[in-house]
Amino acid sequence: MTLTRRHAAVAVAATLCAAAFAQDKYPSKPITLVVPQTAGGANDAIARVVAQRLSEQMGQSVIVDNRPGAGGTVATAALARARHDGYTLLLTADSAHVVGPALYKNPGFDAVKDFEPVAPVATAGYVLVANPSFPANNVAELIAQAKAHPGQYTIASAGNGTLNHLIGEMLQKQAGIQLRHVPYKGSAAAATDVVGGQVPLSVQSLPSVMGFIKAGRLKVLGVVNAKRVAVLPDVPTIGETLKGFGEAPWYALFAPAGTPAPIVAQLQAEVARALDQKDVADKLAAVGCEPFKGTAAQLGALVRADLPKWARVVKDTGATVD
Repeated sequence: MTLTRRHAAVAVAATLCAAAFAQDKYPSKPITLVVPQTAGGANDAIARVVAQRLSEQMGQSVIVDNRPGAGGTVATAALARARHDGYTLLLTADSAHVVGPALYKNPGFDAVKDFEPVAPVATAGYVLVANPSFPANNVAELIAQAKAHPGQYTIASAGNGTLNHLIGEMLQKQAGIQLRHVPYKGSAAAATDVVGGQVPLSVQSLPSVMGFIKAGRLKVLGVVNAKRVAVLPDVPTIGETLKGFGEAPWYALFAPAGTPAPIVAQLQAEVARALDQKDVADKLAAVGCEPFKGTAAQLGALVRADLPKWARVVKDTGATVD
């Protein structure tokens, strides 16, 4: 081989190596963050705050893709079959990931086997809200009204099998009252009808209804979480009336099973870095949420612990998606 040919071969080899190295660098193209709920709810609000920060940190666009349906199980099942290359991720609510499998006979996914846990992201404040004309102003008064008029009042949810549906069922069971469930296609539609007076009650995430609360178009009867939320410090929790009642709905990032460990580790580190930023915490707090930092292993343990817990709740409340 002549010197010229030898130089050319070396140049070609170097180019191929450089190309291979560039292809291996993650991320080298936009990332899609699938949210299995409609725009306007807690999961969507959290996803958009985190997506913006991750995009800035990683130097690639992070696109939020809302794919609602069947309490989040449709998109979750689709993600279980997505390419495991780190470019299609799932930012989901606990309702879709650990409640759905108990509600649906065939949700289309295995919450443990089909996903790589990446990191917890946030928890959200949830509230029981009512139209301002509703006669009760707190949980105790609601219970009294509902017992005096069993089955008369309706309660809206974001859809069958969603977390606010199930929390409403838990409330009825523990309080010994009967409300009629009205499922909607998303939290925004449910909240709008409560504001309009078509339905008097709903359990909602704070990101879904904070604007209505501030404007006086909805009143809060009680906070679902075990502790009072920072943005509504004077509003009692439901647990202050019904002892032991309280949930902390969580949101977390998952990748399809088989996603390379280095990519999962990089994403976990990027999420942790994002949640450490004050502007991210402030944006989450403004909508009644707060950062929920943790490792992939801790998220996996949380999923495994919550699956049987919510299966018991579904059985005890008799909640269905029919």
